[in-house]
Amino acid sequence: IKARGGMHEVLEFVEGLALQHGLVQPGGDYRALATPQAREVLGRYQVAVGSTGNLGMSIGVVASALGFQATVHMSADAKEWKKDRLRQRGVQVVEHTGDYERAVAAGRAEAASNPLCHFVDDEQSFSLLLGYSAAALHLQKQLAEQGVAVDAEHPLIVYLPCGVGGAPAGITFGLRQVLGPHVHCFFAEPVQSPCFMVQMMADATQGVGQHPSVYDWGLTNRTEADGLAVPRASLLAAELMRPLLSGVFTVADDTLFAHLVRVLDALGERIEPSAAAGFSGPAMLTGTTAGQAWLRSTGIEAVLHQATHLVWTTGGLLVPDAQYQGFVQRGRAVLAAQA
Repeated sequence: IKARGGMHEVLEFVEGLALQHGLVQPGGDYRALATPQAREVLGRYQVAVGSTGNLGMSIGVVASALGFQATVHMSADAKEWKKDRLRQRGVQVVEHTGDYERAVAAGRAEAASNPLCHFVDDEQSFSLLLGYSAAALHLQKQLAEQGVAVDAEHPLIVYLPCGVGGAPAGITFGLRQVLGPHVHCFFAEPVQSPCFMVQMMADATQGVGQHPSVYDWGLTNRTEADGLAVPRASLLAAELMRPLLSGVFTVADDTLFAHLVRVLDALGERIEPSAAAGFSGPAMLTGTTAGQAWLRSTGIEAVLHQATHLVWTTGGLLVPDAQYQGFVQRGRAVLAAQA
């Protein structure tokens, strides 16, 4: 998810610079961007981002590959292996002792003082959100290839991990555009970091204009799902989601690790804890009072046996083996305790 959005915004930025400096012509050969002349021009510019994890990874990697000076501001929640991997790519990593919100604010302030710096803002960027939304076109093709219908009799229910909200909001927006109103999206957040849930609750009970933090609710914002450790939601994403989002639910960290192991055993796929959040979605719908009420109110209860449930995962292939084995051990311990 993060790589698609991040690459879209960086490529949009580099295209603008290339046209401005005459490195390419509209409709011309963009391989010219790989020439020494182009890299000399692009090397004068900086691309910066604030991140807890995978957005920083994607922005840092693609920006440095194109020849930009790349800077990633990372919060205390970010994993050391992600910082190390970025540094190996020649990316400047600026570590902050605060949370995601503070890392983004620091990066935004630093970028504002440099006219040659482009800041990729996961809280406010429409370009980033549109990059995320492009995933819907790929999913539309995959569903068609597998003969999966999406209509009133065959709803598509999608469960998306949510941090600040930009990525799942972009995907939800894209899916509703290309597949229509019978797509129903739910965001999944850690128990201690449900920033989007807090934002949606504030909008519903206090009116639009509030911007609460999870700290306001006495929560810690501490979770092993580093990419989802965000205290305050994107207002851009929240505004876009008000008429489109079906709901938000929370997942305990132990459950994330249990799902991680289940995915490994069933499919042989390696995912990280953040990527496991959506797997609690079907049980939330069918096994909770709120979920059952939603099924009845939408009429989906009657066609639930014909629905397609889609769980979106978000990363894990780059996790170092030692770290991943630690995830697996914790997950197996959780499952053993539940047996």
